[in-house]
Formats: sequence, structure tokens, C-alpha cells
Amino acid sequence: MRTTPQKRALKRYRKRLKQRGVVRFEVLGLDADRELIRSLARRLASDGAESARIRASVRRAIAGEQPEKGGILKALRRSPLAGAELDLSRPRTSGRRVDL
Repeated sequence: MRTTPQKRALKRYRKRLKQRGVVRFEVLGLDADRELIRSLARRLASDGAESARIRASVRRAIAGEQPEKGGILKALRRSPLAGAELDLSRPRTSGRRVDL
């Protein structure tokens, strides 16, 4: 029994996906969420630094965990200006008089 060209093409396509580590699966959801879920799946399939951040964020949201404290401080410490000994002091003035 011979297979049709369309079935062969589909088989080859799915084989290429499998080699990349990508699999197909079906989910049920609201029609309004279709594009959101598709865009999320596309980003997660890219498997880069952004996808790792998205995975961690979604896992925290689903688990109901609170975000880590000190995230802003960590970002500031990674800044290229960290340890540059900048003088950020300003002269203190009492203000100016205004006639009303």
C-alpha cells in the first residue's frame, strides 16, 4: 500500500520537529485565548534565555509563589556603573520665596 505525498510530507515534517525536540500536543481552552496560547508556545519553542524566563514566570504564577524580593537590587548590582564611585550628592537648599 502506497502513501500519498501529503502523508509523506507530514511524516517528514514531524520527524524534523522531533529531531529539534519539539512535539505536537493538543490543549483545550477558550477561543479568546487562542492567539495568546499560540504566541506563548512559539516563544517557549525558541528555547533561548527569554523562554527560560517565561517558563520560570509561568511556573511561579501557576504555583502561586510570590516573586523573589530584591530583584531590583540585583539588577542594580549587575549594572556597568556599579562600583564606579559616582558622586550623586546634591546641594541642599531651603527653596525660594514666591510672592502670591
